[in-house]
Amino acid sequence: MFRKKKKTETLTYDKTALKPAVKASICTGEKVAGFKNRQSGKFEEIMLIRGEADLQVFMETYGIKKEEIEKIY
Repeated sequence: MFRKKKKTETLTYDKTALKPAVKASICTGEKVAGFKNRQSGKFEEIMLIRGEADLQVFMETYGIKKEEIEKIY
């Protein structure tokens, strides 16, 4: 009857090679969270951000602080 809250699993990423980022479209406002390669600059999409709750899930999943996320337009 009562469900337990699912515990979020913390995933890891290579902090020396990848930087967390949110890519936002100027025209549509669509946002995608992912990781930017520090050397090549290539962006790897992880999940669509529809609101603040989705961003919180992304940050909790990878153990990221809000200050660490770069915005890309």
